[in-house]
Amino acid sequence: MADTILVFEFVSAGGMPGHPDEATLQPIGVAMRDAVAADLLQLPADRIGQVRVADSAGAPAHHDPSGRLHPVRARPGQPALDFLAEQAARHDGVWVIAPESDGLLSACCALVAPARWLGSTAAALRTSASKTRTLARLASAGLPTPWDFDAPGQARRWVVKPDVGAGAVDTVVLDDHGAAQALAARRTAAGACVTLQPWVEGEALSLSLLCGTGVRPALLSLNRQHLHCSASGQLDYIGVTHTGADARDPRWPALQAMADAIAEALPGLRGFVGIDLVWHAQHGPVPIEVNARVTNAYAGLSDALGRNLASEVLRACR
Repeated sequence: MADTILVFEFVSAGGMPGHPDEATLQPIGVAMRDAVAADLLQLPADRIGQVRVADSAGAPAHHDPSGRLHPVRARPGQPALDFLAEQAARHDGVWVIAPESDGLLSACCALVAPARWLGSTAAALRTSASKTRTLARLASAGLPTPWDFDAPGQARRWVVKPDVGAGAVDTVVLDDHGAAQALAARRTAAGACVTLQPWVEGEALSLSLLCGTGVRPALLSLNRQHLHCSASGQLDYIGVTHTGADARDPRWPALQAMADAIAEALPGLRGFVGIDLVWHAQHGPVPIEVNARVTNAYAGLSDALGRNLASEVLRACR
């Protein structure tokens, strides 16, 4: 019997009504949601019978002429997590995309039975949700991290950002270490959980991976991240461009080695995983954070690769 899959992207499902970051995150969420749904709809109907997409009045799902896509929407006033819990048991698979902020992605995972969850394990999500915990785990595995640039005279800039968060929300880059320390201290005193790191100079990139239990992570694409830093230091995420998936790229062996080490250091990564990194002129790839979920780089990637990534994710997670 064909499966029914729920695609639940937290922001576009109405999970952040009135939140100051909603306007920033919702277009990104819609792009990821629609790309996943489109891939699922391309699979044979005897494999995926229905794709149900959680949407909202502010982010309605697109009409599908095949009749296999069915929008589902929370009742007025119903919290998004309650809606997910209600829907999860009604579907054969649940594909969640959510910010790590406030433990949202982990909270979603806790509401879905492991047999239905199409993504990384709860343990992997707990570690990767925190930038500090992630870097500590990677450092213990011998990988380079921004902390390697903390010696006097090495860093020219410092970045203050939420320890748990998505995109470049509330991220500030400053030339003055003392000013960065003061900003981090103010945010901490206000109750925020922040991290202060050396800013790694180099090319801002991301890596898209397909991960599965007991198999080597497959490199899907290397992507260029487009960032803008204002005069005040506010960092904004503009978007991402796929730069290729060519194993002949001279950087590929180092990227594969980094991906292998990250997968070993963070067991439980499954399905689509994104790694933010900086390519440093002398040190090569320096991982910055691990996103154990679909990222914005998913959009358009199946077409770019000429293969259906949703099909591969389903196999990797089951």
